[in-house]
Amino acid sequence: MSRLEDRLGHAFADPGLLEQALTHRSAADARGGQLDSNERLEFLGDRVLGLVMAEWLIERFPGEREGNLTRRLSALVAWETLAKVGEAIGLADSIRIPPGEARAGLRGRQTVLADALEAVLGAVYRDGGLDAARGIIRRHWAALIEADAKPPVSAKNRLQEYTLARGQGLPVYRVVSAAGPSHAPFFVIAVLAGGREAEGAGDSKRAAELAAAEAWLAEVDG
Repeated sequence: MSRLEDRLGHAFADPGLLEQALTHRSAADARGGQLDSNERLEFLGDRVLGLVMAEWLIERFPGEREGNLTRRLSALVAWETLAKVGEAIGLADSIRIPPGEARAGLRGRQTVLADALEAVLGAVYRDGGLDAARGIIRRHWAALIEADAKPPVSAKNRLQEYTLARGQGLPVYRVVSAAGPSHAPFFVIAVLAGGREAEGAGDSKRAAELAAAEAWLAEVDG
């Protein structure tokens, strides 16, 4: 815990908050409705991150309109970005998961990392207030906010723009398969666009949809 606090840059006055933030629901007490899991703190941290990031983007890009700011915000708070930040912090090793689930690779799932990081931000907010959370976010997202000179566009949006520009209508996504327990799902999703279909897989529907869109676009680029 102390090593994680050092990497985060925040020493908890109430270490119990950090412990709860690192407790995946698979390790929570089912008899208590899993209220000791990190899901409630994740809910809070998601809002804290969105507020701090919106405030930062307004400050950093004073000449951009709302639409571009929204695209930047969406990319910076997406689970893929959260997972990257969580990996950089070394968060995975600290997440509380039952041994069986750990052996199955649950700890390394990007969505699990992303959820835990949001929970940690919620815990920091409750422990030290908005200034403490803002300091962590600005420290660990600094390189990411400077990485794109232009507002990023997700693969799903790029695919949609591609098909609409050619009069091919909107892409249609469908679930090919869904497997695994509720806390560790695995989806395969296909996208049909412009008469062609491509598939993608991921541990959430959104991740699988993005992978499918990327696969479709890769065939065009190739």
